[in-house]
Amino acid sequence: MSGPIMETYFNAERREASALATEQVRLLESIGDPTLTLALLTAAISVKHETAEMHEVLRLAQYAIELAGGDATKGGKIATSSPLALAMSFRGLARWCLGITGWRDDFDQAVQMVKTAEAVTRGGVLYYTYTKSILHGVLRPGDAILHEMTEILSSAEQTGEDVAFGLAKSNVAFALLHRDGQSRPYALELLGQIRDIAMRQRYSRTAIPMIDVFVAQDLALKGDLDGAVELAQAVVDEEVNGGGVIFVPMATNALVEALLQRGTDVDIQEAQSAIDRMASVEVEPGIVLDDIWRLRMQAHAARAQGEDAIYRDYRDRYRKMATELGFEGHAAWADAMD
Repeated sequence: MSGPIMETYFNAERREASALATEQVRLLESIGDPTLTLALLTAAISVKHETAEMHEVLRLAQYAIELAGGDATKGGKIATSSPLALAMSFRGLARWCLGITGWRDDFDQAVQMVKTAEAVTRGGVLYYTYTKSILHGVLRPGDAILHEMTEILSSAEQTGEDVAFGLAKSNVAFALLHRDGQSRPYALELLGQIRDIAMRQRYSRTAIPMIDVFVAQDLALKGDLDGAVELAQAVVDEEVNGGGVIFVPMATNALVEALLQRGTDVDIQEAQSAIDRMASVEVEPGIVLDDIWRLRMQAHAARAQGEDAIYRDYRDRYRKMATELGFEGHAAWADAMD
């Protein structure tokens, strides 16, 4: 079943892929073969992450870690060379998404575990540890992180394998976009290459709306606010309607920023409607990701409406939550709000 699951997922049919993954997990549990289960669980976990089923991600990741018994290579001949490293990555991701401590240790162990792994596994571990965290404002891309990502990109270029190449380019591009602006053109060029192979069905189509978030932000920076709003709205619609729940807050933030930058009375109303729409998307209890993004957006919307007291309240709550969770990106963005 792993082939159909990943094919469905790569076609951005997230809900269908999640249903298949649920069925596969039940079958694996009934078979009771630890090595086979460990080898195949990471495909199911990756799908469940996309639909923000974080309690199940946490459960399955912990299950895989226990099955591995500390052996980084157990079950590593089918889908990835180190199912344990990927499971550690996913447990860390689920932990920060649910506001649970211990995610940094998970990330450190996972990254260390794949230092000599092949490009797909190494790139995948960095993608689900550092890159996802950078995208959602949890981590900031330091020099050491970027160096490792760049090193993996060089290795991936030698393989000629599309998934390895897509993961490696994504890691570098998204990290650079969260640093200084000098690397922005190169990062956007990399994203354009990833989008191209995804459109040609050589890489996951779930990457397309993620990339378009940053294309929309670039349009806004260049003054094309109409284009930015249109593209960001399309991304939000895609993620909401297509089940990409984990990315709805990030996409909505891009739309709200573009609307508030354009700044008409109608735009301000639409920005609030976008925030309300995000809040109406059903998510599991305990996911802090939605809460922290919503505080950020509500603060900006209040300021645009001239509600200074409300703005300061949201800003202060945003800062407090970012600090308490240890989310470096959000903490920096909150500190920049006067």
